[in-house]
Amino acid sequence: MSTQPVFDIGVLCRYDSPGPRYTSYPTAPQFREDFGEEQLRRWAWRSNVQVSPRPISLYVHVPYCFSPCFYCGCNRTISRDPARGEHYVERLLQELRLVAPLFDTRREVMQLHLGGGTPNFLSPTQLSRLLAALADGFRLSGVAERDFSIELDPRHIEDGDVAMLAQLGFNRVSLGVQDFDTRVQQAINRVQSVAETLAVIEACRRAGLRSVNLDLIYGLPLQTPAGFAHTLDTVVGARPERVAVYGYAHMPALFKAQRQIASADLPGAEERLTLLQLAVERLCAAGYRHIGMDHFALPEDDLARAQEDSRLHRNFMGYTTHAGCDLIGLGPSAISHIGSSFSQNQREISRWQAAIAQNRLPVARGLELGTDDLLRADAIQQLMCRGEIDIEGIERRHGIDFGVYFAAALQRLRPLVEDGLATASRTLIRATPRGRLLLRVIAMCFDRYLPAPAPAAVAADRASAPDATQPALRC
Repeated sequence: MSTQPVFDIGVLCRYDSPGPRYTSYPTAPQFREDFGEEQLRRWAWRSNVQVSPRPISLYVHVPYCFSPCFYCGCNRTISRDPARGEHYVERLLQELRLVAPLFDTRREVMQLHLGGGTPNFLSPTQLSRLLAALADGFRLSGVAERDFSIELDPRHIEDGDVAMLAQLGFNRVSLGVQDFDTRVQQAINRVQSVAETLAVIEACRRAGLRSVNLDLIYGLPLQTPAGFAHTLDTVVGARPERVAVYGYAHMPALFKAQRQIASADLPGAEERLTLLQLAVERLCAAGYRHIGMDHFALPEDDLARAQEDSRLHRNFMGYTTHAGCDLIGLGPSAISHIGSSFSQNQREISRWQAAIAQNRLPVARGLELGTDDLLRADAIQQLMCRGEIDIEGIERRHGIDFGVYFAAALQRLRPLVEDGLATASRTLIRATPRGRLLLRVIAMCFDRYLPAPAPAAVAADRASAPDATQPALRC
């Protein structure tokens, strides 16, 4: 089955409304404050006593940035004080001393990701201390298949920094680019030259890192098709293994920094889709495979191979090759997924620090998944990663009659089938090439927490809390 999307601007216009990105199901807005430290400890214990305990994924949040990017909706704090980094690492190590003993030391960490914020706000010495502490608290994998990645701001990389990251065990890097057009960069307060970005990519190659990802954003102020096409040509010329193309979500009522962006400078709905079309067509023409949502990878990349072999997985860190891991989040706002539970740390640094100072796990909220949640999560995970739902497999695993159980969902799906976004048979629901860019819209049919999606009025949470790890707003 081809995974390359067909760009139908008419259909995309009708369904061009934001919705959950399904890095989890249920999504973060469903988390409850009656899930706390006691529940997390119980789920950690349960995860250890399984017949075959799962391997571990670690996510470490670094909330500091050197300067504000006006488009950003991440949980971050602006500072240029290096003492902040030192103090933050101390608190992270305290949290680590509380969390690590909850998990069997024989469980291997196959995936590690440092996100933010700007993880390279931390100095090389501070990052070294952090990695040493993680290695003391957990069994960090040394196998080639491990994924140890870090998000970097290319504007703050010194000579030797990338080589140091490789020595610490990192084998993947993600670089924020957004757009190389200087007018756009000035409008979003992120001026970053092509030369300094390419220099970091070259340093990654010299250090032997397995892959580089570049993040782009369409829908930014003052973006034009000509300017974005030039950015895409530069990106394709650099040949990163992965490219993500996120849509900017303008929510100034929620994110103060976005109030610096004039609404009049934003592209209209059709122009946004023209920018997306440029990205899809340029990347596919350059040999990239569409992985899902807004992610593309070269055919030889691990993500593309996992997609080919139906091993692709999706979690709070995005698409990954490591299914079946328990995810442990460290730092303010970080989310954990242990067994059939989600938990999220306090978002505010002060509250996160206060809990740790009292030797308490800094859990703010979470959720224990019920039978219905697990069933729907299975269906949505398949759709987001494989572009299809194996109905017979769902029926076998969960002991249901799919047509009866999902009668309402199938009714919701009918207009999407009529619009050519999906096909539905007794054994299989599959996104068509026209529907590949709208996987989340198809998935929303199976989300019992949302009303039915409809053209031009797809149920979404733009006016409420966005997904906790909204990559479209990444730094």
